[in-house]
Amino acid sequence: MKIQESAENYLEAVLMISRRQDAVRAADLCRQLGFSRPTVSQAVRELAADGYLSVDGSRHITLTDKGMAIAGSILERHEVIAEIFMSLGVSRDTAYADACRVEHCISAETFQCMKNWHRQRP
Repeated sequence: MKIQESAENYLEAVLMISRRQDAVRAADLCRQLGFSRPTVSQAVRELAADGYLSVDGSRHITLTDKGMAIAGSILERHEVIAEIFMSLGVSRDTAYADACRVEHCISAETFQCMKNWHRQRP
């Protein structure tokens, strides 16, 4: 399933925030992504309508199974690509920033080959 890069970024951010704290709110996404509250609220509504997120009565945002599958995949790409870049000597900040852009455009085949190569290294 292919969704837009911006949606992937939101789902990845929800996953990352949920690993750091108990509840994810729109304000947390605003801080993480650097977007305004109205922009985040609209995106959350759309992602919820499409079945990627759920929002409870306390306005806590959680990933659905469908959203978790995408978020987990994107986060794995982000982490592996950043690790590869850092192993080449790229600074941590630059590696993670560049990985954020690359993770959305490489094919599944290329990523799998990169991951296999990286895991086989000593």
